[in-house]
Amino acid sequence: MQMKQCNTLDEARSEIDKVDEEIVKLIAMRNDYIKQIAHFKTSIEEVKAENRVSDVISAVRAQAIELDLSPNLINDLYVRMIDGMVESEIAEFRNAKDL
Repeated sequence: MQMKQCNTLDEARSEIDKVDEEIVKLIAMRNDYIKQIAHFKTSIEEVKAENRVSDVISAVRAQAIELDLSPNLINDLYVRMIDGMVESEIAEFRNAKDL
């Protein structure tokens, strides 16, 4: 990803807004995949996938370190995001089983 060199505060803020839009789109895409995954699972415990969560957190923490970003910040963001998405996946799982 190439960063633009900004010359003004407004220009930098505009670029941040663009990044934020992309982040939200990517989170929505991630959530859509989570909903698909719910259809492949057979139990709520499998939906919770604690080993997978641990693996994801470890991977994003390592990536954060490589990118000179706070691993604790990324950890906290991912824990919160995954918690919300697990709830969404559980709802999708229950709806799929009711069909």
